[in-house]
Amino acid sequence: MALQKIDLKKHNINVENVLRNPAPGTFYEEAIKYDSGSAISDKGSLIVRSGDRTGRSPADKRIVRTDDIADEVWWGSINIGLDEHTFDINLQRATDYLNLREKLYVIDGFAGWDPKYRLKVRIIVERPYHGLFMHNMLIRPTAEELENFGEPDFVVYNAGKFPANRFTEGMTSDASVDVNFKTGEMVILGTEYAGEMKKGVFTVMHYLMPKKDVLSMHCSANEGKDPDDVALFFGLSGTGKTTLSADSERKLIGDDEHCWSDDGVFNIEGGCYAKTIDLSAEKEPEIFDAIKFGTVLENVGYDEKTREVDFKDTSITQNTRASYPIEFISNAKIPCEASHPKNIIFLTYDAFGVIPPVSKLTPEQAMYHFISGYTAKVAGTEMGVTEPQATFSACFGAAFLVWPPSKYAEMLAEKMKAHNAKAWLVNTGLIGGAYGKGSRIDLKSTRSIIDAIHAGELNDVETVSDDVFGVQIPTSCPNVDSNILVPRNSWEDPAAYDAQAKKLGKLFNDNFEKYKEGSSVEIINAGPKV
Repeated sequence: MALQKIDLKKHNINVENVLRNPAPGTFYEEAIKYDSGSAISDKGSLIVRSGDRTGRSPADKRIVRTDDIADEVWWGSINIGLDEHTFDINLQRATDYLNLREKLYVIDGFAGWDPKYRLKVRIIVERPYHGLFMHNMLIRPTAEELENFGEPDFVVYNAGKFPANRFTEGMTSDASVDVNFKTGEMVILGTEYAGEMKKGVFTVMHYLMPKKDVLSMHCSANEGKDPDDVALFFGLSGTGKTTLSADSERKLIGDDEHCWSDDGVFNIEGGCYAKTIDLSAEKEPEIFDAIKFGTVLENVGYDEKTREVDFKDTSITQNTRASYPIEFISNAKIPCEASHPKNIIFLTYDAFGVIPPVSKLTPEQAMYHFISGYTAKVAGTEMGVTEPQATFSACFGAAFLVWPPSKYAEMLAEKMKAHNAKAWLVNTGLIGGAYGKGSRIDLKSTRSIIDAIHAGELNDVETVSDDVFGVQIPTSCPNVDSNILVPRNSWEDPAAYDAQAKKLGKLFNDNFEKYKEGSSVEIINAGPKV
């Protein structure tokens, strides 16, 4: 079968040599020929470099401010406005650059597994690696669906090798990622990091889905042997979202982006984009086994002679990544759709050592913690002093929100109530003391907690109320030492615990000040009492 070509004149691109949805093997051949720095690993993966930028550039993301969305968008540091004229300049800059390429690649695919809500997306790129990446990350159409694809709902112009003009009004660097909801277009300039395309599509879904009464969520999801046993895992980087949702006893629906409609949950993506730092077959066998032909390995170190990848190598970046189709996960559920969630699990790495390993949340507490999106990281040592730092990201993914956080929280509460879903807060961080004295809860105990939640074994156990956070703490859990479940009891100095809990509680309340307007009294009162 000959490679399918496509006319891009409707997008003001006149390049004749355009390959549409080529096979992964073709992308490999093209990358080795034309994409400097590309290589093939000993496992058959395509190794690539993303250029100077090895992560997203959130400060350079712009939303085009048009009359139809002006009163809907959560404007500010997350969604920085851009005028239509400046967008047109950047779009012209991108198409001018793409028109000078000898060859381009187009990926047509879908965002959203539910045909009722899926978005037709077109990606136009010059780098073969970007094409294979989005081949993996979008839902791949069948030959018939591709033949009848028609006009896309959204088009991404990736001219990432060409910089933005710093002197153009509204630009803050030589990178610019601009989303125009009115025209259904996205322009990428000055960054070759592939994750900008993935998260750009997610941002679009984060705006469009709530307009259809569908909640878009930054979370992973899996399903038990019972089709009604569906769980969602929310959590920021390092909390265990990917690790805990990858369960050999459960089917993976997806690892990062989902929607919740009146019919149930569906994955937005056709693939996974996993961190590979310190990846091993022992710790994360499902992800390790997905590293094979068709997988993109981004910014990893490797032995040039043996082509063996060193997943501990951070010489390029700590943000090393693997992109692969979701069917590379042996227990993935295809199609990636499921029934309504039974359990909502908020994961946090608490470096203060005061959040319980597991606690039950009321609907109001669930909304409070969803809007807060808390985790903590340990700061670097300066003059011998190390302090944990609280990090808050609304809805566990503020960087991708378009509507105000309260809208997503209200939708979550409505859907949880309608489908009787339970909410849990699980601490995968420190227990028994603050940083320096406490220790991280072991993964085995956390997995036992998650297993108990899935099995319903914590629904009716005896609980005690946390004095500061007000959550209900189970006093027993199968296969978990009961001495660690109530944080205050595991500290050597209860008074020190009380002080630390109040300190963290105040950080929660200070952060929530900016969300009080638009939040109900019940949600505000669901916060810590200090």
